[in-house]
Amino acid sequence: DYLPKPFAFTELVARIRALARRAQPALPPVLVRGELRLDPARREATRAGCQLPLSPKEFAVLELLLGAQGTIVSTEELLERAWDEAADPFSQTVKVTVSRLRRKLGEPQLVETVDRAGYRIR
Repeated sequence: DYLPKPFAFTELVARIRALARRAQPALPPVLVRGELRLDPARREATRAGCQLPLSPKEFAVLELLLGAQGTIVSTEELLERAWDEAADPFSQTVKVTVSRLRRKLGEPQLVETVDRAGYRIR
């Protein structure tokens, strides 16, 4: 954020508060949910100690879902954060990627579809 001089102190305080509201808590260095473990720094994902051969998009989707800590992540948010701006919002890209991710994660299923809302990790 940029605030040109001269500025009113009340405006500075208001902008700092707005930035603080926007800030999200930092994610832990390794994301763990049950037997699923994702290390973003090493780009490794394991389930029950077995290495998962994930594509870059599958890894990004899994990282977003684990980072949401059980809350719902919409298809639009996944598309916006895991793909570039050239991605077609009307394609089945997210659905296909989540389907492949589910297959690679194995049973029991961890990625849950929430009707007309998005996806979350159980």
